[in-house]
Amino acid sequence: MSTTELASSLRLVVSTLHKGLRKQASSVKEYSMTEVETIGHLFRSSSLLPTELATLTRIKTQSMSQILKKLEEQGIIKRTPSKDDKRKVFISLSPAGKKIVEKVRYDKDEWLKGVIEKSLTDKEKELLEKVLPVLSKLSEQR
Repeated sequence: MSTTELASSLRLVVSTLHKGLRKQASSVKEYSMTEVETIGHLFRSSSLLPTELATLTRIKTQSMSQILKKLEEQGIIKRTPSKDDKRKVFISLSPAGKKIVEKVRYDKDEWLKGVIEKSLTDKEKELLEKVLPVLSKLSEQR
C-alpha cells in the first residue's frame, strides 16, 4: 500500500470512528459542535478569555459571546474578572460543566469498550494496544 493509500484509508477509518464516538454524546445533544468544542477547551484549560476561545474554535468574538451567554444561563460556565485588568473576564467551567464533560467521556469510553470487546479478538486487542503510540505520534503533529 502506498503512503497516499495508507493516508486515505487511515483518514476514513478515523473519521468513521469519530462519528461513532460523537453519536455517543447523548448528554450534550442540545449543544452545537462549537459549544461542545468550547466546553472541551475550558475543560483542558483552567480558564480562558473569550477572545482566546473564539480563536481556538475559529469563530468571531461576537459568536463566542452568544455561546458563552447560553452556557452561562445554563450554569455550565462561570466568569471571573481579571485581578490585573477589570476589563478582562476569564471563563472557566462550573462544577456542572465539568460533570457534563466527565459524563460524555464516560459514555464514549463505555461505547468504545463495548465495541472493542464485541468486535476484536485478543490478538487484535494486543495489536491495537501496540499501535496506540504510533497513532498518538500522528495526532501530535500540527
